[in-house]
Amino acid sequence: MILKTERLILRPWKETDAKSLYEYAKNPNVGPMAGWPPHKSIEESLDIIRNVLNGAECYAICEKDNTIAIGSVELKLDLSDKKDECELGYWLGEPFWGKGYMPEAARELIRHGFEDLKMSTIWCGYYDGNNKSKRVQEKLGFVYHHTCEKVPVPLLNEVRMNHMNIMTKEQWIASRKER
Repeated sequence: MILKTERLILRPWKETDAKSLYEYAKNPNVGPMAGWPPHKSIEESLDIIRNVLNGAECYAICEKDNTIAIGSVELKLDLSDKKDECELGYWLGEPFWGKGYMPEAARELIRHGFEDLKMSTIWCGYYDGNNKSKRVQEKLGFVYHHTCEKVPVPLLNEVRMNHMNIMTKEQWIASRKER
């Protein structure tokens, strides 16, 4: 499936995206804030495409005027036994920060989640100190739910504080009417 916004195309990741994934994921300002180490090679990025960015609702973010993957947005569907709940995850290459791309991409994926996938609840979290991710979630209308003090971050061998936010379908519908 391909999703489109005013400025972006959200499409499945392809193995040919390994070079662009590596270009943005090798940056130490990107992955560690989200809980993963910078990529060390194009081969590692290819492995990530094959084994991590392969979820049913995982999309490469591309600007409409080209097909280069500049980030990722995903609805993780296998949260628990609740089939109508999922978690939103995302990251964006640093050269594209501050353009409003992430809220735009996430807004479309949230719409897709509620309208097409029939979700009742979408969760979204961020690690303490990741103010950019926190701000995206505020812009999207997520509401604070809880904080976990000691969350393992196995890829970085760390423990962090994680803040979880929530959006219900009812909240999403109400926020759309306000616009």
